Formats: sequence, structure tokens, C-alpha cells
Amino acid sequence: MSIIPFDLRDGWIWLNGKLVPWQDAKLHVLSHGLHYGSSVFEGERAYGGKIFKTTEHSQRFHHSAEIMDFTIPYSVEELDAAKDLVVTKNGFQSCYVRPVAWRGSEMMAVAAQHATINVAIAVWDWPSMFDMEQKMKGIRLDVADYRRPDPATAPVHAKAAGLYMICTISKHRAERKGYADAMMLDWQGRVAECTGANIFFTKGGVIHTPIADCFLNGITRNTVMDLAKAKGIEVVERRIMPDELSDLEECFICGTGAEVTPVSEIGPYTFAPGKISRTLIDAYTDAVTPK
Repeated sequence: MSIIPFDLRDGWIWLNGKLVPWQDAKLHVLSHGLHYGSSVFEGERAYGGKIFKTTEHSQRFHHSAEIMDFTIPYSVEELDAAKDLVVTKNGFQSCYVRPVAWRGSEMMAVAAQHATINVAIAVWDWPSMFDMEQKMKGIRLDVADYRRPDPATAPVHAKAAGLYMICTISKHRAERKGYADAMMLDWQGRVAECTGANIFFTKGGVIHTPIADCFLNGITRNTVMDLAKAKGIEVVERRIMPDELSDLEECFICGTGAEVTPVSEIGPYTFAPGKISRTLIDAYTDAVTPK
């Protein structure tokens, strides 16, 4: 399948307050965000022309920037409106939505207090990764070599571009070995998350998930926990050690891209996608579908 490079696509991108033709949305090679990782972003989806939890994403976008010591120059309300505008202008009903903010090219050193903060919003077609039959077979995960960093060493609660460097490396390694993704441990060797999705396990009808203290507390993660509780399913946030995985029953991951996707294997451990996974797939599909 031929994939059009993202810089050669057609459409419209919102850049610093106005719509520009897709291929004209550019930044300089000496932008601070490119060299020093001073960039934050969001991953969102529109379903039926409506962006799911758009305001929560815009609020987190602002919070990530604050953690990274800069300010998004547009309000939450302005960002919500801009995202809707880009979806409409590009003629999408269901699509991926990517706001991104970065320090510009005014300063090129570690310090960049006076660099302009640029903001762009792009949207593109991104169907569900798996159909239901594929989903219920479960995906296979490797165990990543890199670990999520100690919260004392990195801004772990920001959706910051630099934090995804080890995720890209880990996902590439996993895919080369035939896996769909990799599960990452935290700096103390406990189960954390996948490279771009949060992770859940079940045992005896109860859902167990790692405490989000060294990785992003995903909006989809919280949505899934709320949906589970609404279905009467107990959710426990706790420390999970890798050697516990042999005693757990179902496993699934969740995120904007993955939505809710069951897992059949993590390294030497196997799981049986079942009732709870299917219940939450259905509940999430219903939640994101505009009424």
C-alpha cells in the first residue's frame, strides 16, 4: 500500500491563528522544538464530525505547556473552535486531530525564553486499527528494554514530544520481532504502559491498572475506567509487578489511536480476550458515537 508522505498531502492546517494550505505549513530547521524537544502535542479523534472530549484535550494541552515552561497563546475555547474549523474545512467526519505547540527559531541554545510559541492543528483520516474480529483475537506485545523515567528526572505528566523518543525506539524493536507494540516498565521495574497507550488487566471480574505517577494519565484511560465503573466493574489502580502477569486473565490497552484493544500475549505471558474486554469495546464505541 502506497502511503502519501505527510508533507505532500493536500488540505488545510490551522497555523498560528489562520488556515493555510497543507503544504505551506512549515517551520524553520533551526526551530528550538526540533533541536531541544520543547514541544507538546495532543492526539484526538473526531467521530461523526464531533471531536471526542475536545475541551479536556485542550486543557491538557495547556497544562503540558505549563509544565514545559511556556504558555499556549490561545485559550481553551479558541483551540476548541480551531479544531472544529479544521475538521470541517477538510471535510472529515471521522479523523485524527493533532494540535502541536513548539518553541520557534528566535533563539538556538538550551535557554529559549524569548522564542515564539507556535501552534498548529492538523487532521487526517485514521480508521480504527482493527475490526472487531481482529480485535478479539488480541494483539501481541513485546517487553521494552527502555523504562519510563523517574518523575524526578523528567516532566512525565506532560504530553511532551521528547518523552516519546524511547517509545519510538521500543515500538520499532517490537515490530521488527513481529509484535504489534511493547509494554514498558517504570524506572523501578513495575508495569507502566505501552509505547502510546495505557494498559489494563483483569482477574476475578476486577480490572487492575498501574498507577499513573510516572506516565501520562490518559484521557482515554480515565474514560475507560469511568465506563467500567458505570457497568458495575470494580477498577483498582495499583502497583503491578511483571511476575504477576501469569496470574492475570484478560489484558487490553487503550488510547486515542488504539481505542480499546485486547492483548493476547506479552512476552512469555498469554491472555484470553473475553467478556470484560468486549464490554468495554462496546461501551467505548457507544461513548464516542455522537448521539
